[in-house]
Amino acid sequence: MTRRSLDPRQCAHLLRRASSAVALTGAGISTGAGIPDFRGPQGLYVTRRYDPELVFSIEHFRRDPRMFYEFTRDFVSMLRTKKPTLAHRALATLEERGLLSGVVTQNIDALHHHAGSKNVIELHGSYWSAACTSCAAPFLEARSYAWWEEAMRASPRPPVVTCGLCGGVVKPDVVFFGESVREFERAVALVETCDLLFVLGSSLAVHPAALLPQLARGEVVIVNRGAVALPEAPNRSFVEEDLDHYFSGVLEHLGLTLSS
Repeated sequence: MTRRSLDPRQCAHLLRRASSAVALTGAGISTGAGIPDFRGPQGLYVTRRYDPELVFSIEHFRRDPRMFYEFTRDFVSMLRTKKPTLAHRALATLEERGLLSGVVTQNIDALHHHAGSKNVIELHGSYWSAACTSCAAPFLEARSYAWWEEAMRASPRPPVVTCGLCGGVVKPDVVFFGESVREFERAVALVETCDLLFVLGSSLAVHPAALLPQLARGEVVIVNRGAVALPEAPNRSFVEEDLDHYFSGVLEHLGLTLSS
């Protein structure tokens, strides 16, 4: 079988005729914003500046949340200076124009929210929301990176953020090892009912997100730099190109400009 590609003009044509398009995004959509892929050359799993097995262990967090919050202090400080990429903003624009039904993401950086996307399923959670682990009080203020930085500085147990109501430890809604991914059933339903699925910036190495493209019944367009753990099939197109450049061309062929 000849590996099929798809240029931006052809992609725009698919979007116009699709009744429901969905995007599944991975770390590659955020590396353009300057956020290292956790599994990339400068990522958490390679540099070992933090031990991911402990940082994201729910059992370790319950015993001593300080290591996670030390990571969070560095991660949020970095996020505060980052902006959504053109690809993030393109997906938000496509949703606004009724050409995209939703985004399923593996990322925890909340950049889809900051770009303006509304229907976002965060399989691994994110820093977009948080709650007290003792009294379950929600912290909607967590949608600001600046709030996280100030809360960590002002905490009675810095950098661990504590609840002003009961003193319990506040946990961002990030999925830890030992916890189930979020809204997977809704993600499955979204993918199974779409007739166009984008896989953007993901090598599909992490489960259960890697299972989603196999459930797609319509066209699947994979845009990723590097290998993807998905075999060729008649309904699959593989594009090895920069995401921002590719979606700039797609928007141009659709006659759309980015939403402000």
